[in-house]
Amino acid sequence: MAVLKTIMLTGVSEQGWTDAVHTALEEAAETIEGIEWMDIKRYSARIEDNRIKEYRAVVKVTFKVERHKH
Repeated sequence: MAVLKTIMLTGVSEQGWTDAVHTALEEAAETIEGIEWMDIKRYSARIEDNRIKEYRAVVKVTFKVERHKH
């Protein structure tokens, strides 16, 4: 039996949406072990001078909750 936890994150990149998704995953992996799923919920962009300045990807990251035994 397992318990999974899901959190919502926003990855940001000046390179593109794919890079924004990878940024979110890489940052999450720094502090979360056992990431099993990522669901990409939404893409958006910040515009400046009629150009895309920043790409954003909102993702849901799911991981297994582990009990630490003392």
